[in-house]
Amino acid sequence: MSSPTTSNDREKVVSKLPARLRQQVKIRAAQYGIEMQSAVEQGISDWCELASATAPVDTAGADSFATFLPPGQWEEFRQSAADRRVSLIQGLAQSVQLWLDTHPEPDIERPAITRRIIVCNQKGGVGKTAITAGLGEALAEDPNTLHPVRVAKALTKALRASEVHSDATEPDTDPLDIENLPGPGLRVLLVDFDPQCHLTNQLGAAPLPMNGDSLTNHMAGEPKGDLNDLIVPIDDDTFGGRLHLLPACNDAFLLDVRLSAVRAREAALERALTPLEGDYDVIIVDCPPSLGLSMDAAVYYGRRRDGENPGQSGALIVVQAEDSSADAYELLTTQIDDLRGDLQVDIDYLGIVVNLYDSRRGYIATSSLQGWVDIKDPRVVGLIGDLKEQKEAVRVKKPLLSYAPKSQQAVGMRALAREVL
Repeated sequence: MSSPTTSNDREKVVSKLPARLRQQVKIRAAQYGIEMQSAVEQGISDWCELASATAPVDTAGADSFATFLPPGQWEEFRQSAADRRVSLIQGLAQSVQLWLDTHPEPDIERPAITRRIIVCNQKGGVGKTAITAGLGEALAEDPNTLHPVRVAKALTKALRASEVHSDATEPDTDPLDIENLPGPGLRVLLVDFDPQCHLTNQLGAAPLPMNGDSLTNHMAGEPKGDLNDLIVPIDDDTFGGRLHLLPACNDAFLLDVRLSAVRAREAALERALTPLEGDYDVIIVDCPPSLGLSMDAAVYYGRRRDGENPGQSGALIVVQAEDSSADAYELLTTQIDDLRGDLQVDIDYLGIVVNLYDSRRGYIATSSLQGWVDIKDPRVVGLIGDLKEQKEAVRVKKPLLSYAPKSQQAVGMRALAREVL
């Protein structure tokens, strides 16, 4: 049943365990941030210390299960199972079930103040909408399911690799740099603040009619109903009712004109969205490629509020590894800095996302990426390759993380979500 291993002074043991329990302990251990073998070890230790066996566990369909335990623990477990006249398979199942019962599913850590993420850049075509959607999807993923995530060290490795030209579409990610982690399970509202309605269309929703109610009307102080009535769910089967969208309306083209007649217009977006905040942990605003009054309102909405920690809310800037993005970045940061000074508010940068990266484009791409990396503040928090899955997801009007959940882009979106968190 067991064979010694010298790699970490533990011994490998092989038994059988129902697939249901194997999956549950794997997920629960990840939720607690420990190795699966440590959970099994603790369960066996606690089971052996009980005065008697626990309630029988259904072991139908149990198949091979291997783990590593401290030397001698398996023999102690075998003796306890013999004393209690239960099979090793039943004893192991009871041990795992005992650990699960004493380590219930942890509560989702919800922010005291709804986090507000403003996804922006004055330049169009950099993929703000794709990043908005992917980030929101990653934040809303199921906490009781494991998803492949590129860990932080892999991002650092990828950024370093970008300094040397390669023929890969994006810097290679070693499989060892991928971890399977539970989803954050946050309640997320995506706000399509762009009159072009790209986010709305990409997620398969319908833009709001021009003669109806809209976010624009609420910001202009002329609502026609409850803004909450305009919100639509996104792919409940995948995101379990945690991901919602406030669709756009083409009337947002007129927003700057209408805001010019509104008192305290920089707070117009906040006044409109504040009633919704109690239902969400995170609100992500997909901004238009604009430097007008509507952008002022979006940036002000992302300012740091009283009692909010630095870096909880703020601006996430999406760029590409090419020169025009750098010019647009300067215009945007100048606007944000002006608002900081004029309104005396704290506006945090959450980071830079280099999107649609393809090192095959040569020196322009690699040197531009290095330029973004060199900025340091804000730092690069995401590197997303220019791959086909995102384009395909847009074509079929499905969220990327449900259309291609194991793609490199999906893995990168989850890494971005954890960097932003």
